[in-house]
Amino acid sequence: MITFDDFAKLDIRTGRITRAEPFPEARKPAIKLWIDFGELGEKRSSAQVTRHYAPETLVGRQVLAVVNFPPRQIGPVMSEVLVLGVPDAEGEVVLIAPDRDVPLGGRLF
Repeated sequence: MITFDDFAKLDIRTGRITRAEPFPEARKPAIKLWIDFGELGEKRSSAQVTRHYAPETLVGRQVLAVVNFPPRQIGPVMSEVLVLGVPDAEGEVVLIAPDRDVPLGGRLF
């Protein structure tokens, strides 16, 4: 069990994918993402979501991401945020997103 204070340490924000490209250098199939978080600016990430998404279908989509983890080098990409998803029945990632448009940078609470 964790406390609410533990949960509150996570900074989960809404962003909009502005650019998405294949990431052939990744060990596991992935897509490079550029995500606009409003006042927090644009951040980069890598997401293993190739089973359900093609890069061109991701541009314009809102997503939720943890924005306060330290950046992590993934091959040639510096991933600045962790995009959130849940596994489907086969274990493939399905992205988490608000069910309607919300302001960029809005914090989950």
